[in-house]
Amino acid sequence: MQDLDVEGITDAVIAQMADTPDPRLRQIMEAAVRHLHAFAREVDLTPDEWLKGIAFLTAVGQACTPYRQEFILLSDTIGLSRLVNVMHDAKGREAAGTETSLLGPFFREGAPEIELGGSIARIAKGPELAVFGQVTDVEGHAVPGATIDIWQTDADGQYDLQANDPSVMDMRARLHCDAQGRYHVRTLRPIGYSIPMDGPVGALVRQQARHGCRPAHIHILVAAPGFRELVTALYLGDDQYIDSDTVFGVARSLVVTPETGLPGAPAPDVPSVRYDFTLSRATDDAGGRVGSDPSKLVPAG
Repeated sequence: MQDLDVEGITDAVIAQMADTPDPRLRQIMEAAVRHLHAFAREVDLTPDEWLKGIAFLTAVGQACTPYRQEFILLSDTIGLSRLVNVMHDAKGREAAGTETSLLGPFFREGAPEIELGGSIARIAKGPELAVFGQVTDVEGHAVPGATIDIWQTDADGQYDLQANDPSVMDMRARLHCDAQGRYHVRTLRPIGYSIPMDGPVGALVRQQARHGCRPAHIHILVAAPGFRELVTALYLGDDQYIDSDTVFGVARSLVVTPETGLPGAPAPDVPSVRYDFTLSRATDDAGGRVGSDPSKLVPAG
């Protein structure tokens, strides 16, 4: 038996976890305890405040459904998802690989497959946009047959899960590059939108006097055998929220501007974006995704 003081409690907890068989779990939990205890000491956390914190986290969990992942939204809005992605990119990242971005809470497995040149809009209507380019490795060699998942909001700023019955898939598709790694797809021009503000994360964002909006973007996931899965997004540079994304997903290298008459555009009369994706070779520490299909979450580490 020992009397535990403000500093001693931390050492006692870490000592009790010292025999954790999994070394990585032991490392992560010891660091988590140290930092959480230091946080409580730094802000002089009161019992009432901690109970409110527990109530908030409980509400976040209760807001999760098979089609909504409030914890991913929380991770995104405090910048943790972006931080983990940036660290993941930096770890052995080949310099020429395309920069990643957030997968977000609206990715869904099993998107409908379409042919090259097809449209991901099956129900939604709005101004059309074409996206085309090539998938290569870091040495500039084509990656034939690479798989591309693409998903986004409709022209009103809603994902299919928000606009329709959850069984309906729209504004998302999967396609396969040709033998030269080339792809082209039609979609609708997205607009900036607010994150879901009707849950506990939205309430927190409002309390922080934040606008809670994301700039217009198109989510992209590129995969090919032997290569690191690329989760990224293309952001429209003329959006008013391009410099203040509430989930910190924008990177300068991912900002695009639609143009008509682009050289090589499959539909020169349609506003188009050319973007070439570069895949890095797979490594043992490739890890998983930060954010995924709410019913099939993939660990990030």
